[in-house]
Amino acid sequence: MKPTLLILAAGIGSRYGGLKQVDSIGPGGEAIIEYSVFDAIRSGFGKVVFVIRQSIEADFKAKFSGKFDQQIAVDYVFQEMDTPIEGLSTLPPREKPWGTGHAVLVAEQAIHEPFAVINADDYYGITAFPAMAGFLIKNCTPDHYAMIGYVLKNTLSDNGAVSRGVCAMNEQQMLTAIDERHKVERGPNGVVHYQDAEGRLHPLADENLVSMNFFGFHHTIFPALRQHFIEFVHANGDKPKAEFYIPLFVTRQIQSGAVRMSVIPNSEQWYGVTYQEDKSVVQQAFSQLTAAGKYPMKLW
Repeated sequence: MKPTLLILAAGIGSRYGGLKQVDSIGPGGEAIIEYSVFDAIRSGFGKVVFVIRQSIEADFKAKFSGKFDQQIAVDYVFQEMDTPIEGLSTLPPREKPWGTGHAVLVAEQAIHEPFAVINADDYYGITAFPAMAGFLIKNCTPDHYAMIGYVLKNTLSDNGAVSRGVCAMNEQQMLTAIDERHKVERGPNGVVHYQDAEGRLHPLADENLVSMNFFGFHHTIFPALRQHFIEFVHANGDKPKAEFYIPLFVTRQIQSGAVRMSVIPNSEQWYGVTYQEDKSVVQQAFSQLTAAGKYPMKLW
């Protein structure tokens, strides 16, 4: 059974200042999403599921509909602030989405096979997709997941701070925890640091492996994910900025002994458009990848 690729594309893009999910980045006007789909197809994925908002459906489908439908099955699901979840009669009102864990949860009815999760606005590198596909096809079980780990120094933006999940692992390269670090950037002294809630700076090693939200899960994940989300909502319903991140759930499952998660190291350069100023850098990178023969001038 071919694995599925779940692409989280319901983000608001407030720091970018626009709908970056569909913004033209590649030499042929491709969005970053299209490179992920292209890499997924040639790595053996059989379906792609997009998590979007209803308010962007028209723009999203105008950009992508018909481009790759002949090469891979395509489905859409919607994540709204009030998307119902079994076990919760209502969700507390809020202005910000419930987070990446909730985005995965709303795709439950569309996924029936091992699957990978990625962000729509991140470029993960050519080698990441065959590595994940190989795991999902050969090694993924109800209690064995995986994630692609990126070298921290390869995931920074020159245009502002970012958030990164710093990975802790045991000697067997199994994940033990993901520590979410915010306001991560390289300081004037050349040292990468993050800022805690009190504004204090803490150094991070360049070679740390970090999560870029490229996870591989078994399709039996949903009951446990749903239960954790219900508990999260009960505990954080009065906190409008609290988000249910995938790493929160993953760390809890690992530390409870319910699952183990392999970390697949990847040394490729990450590219993303967190800020509008990132766009020209990423455009240049895709032009260079195309010139080097890594991608065709027109993907489709």
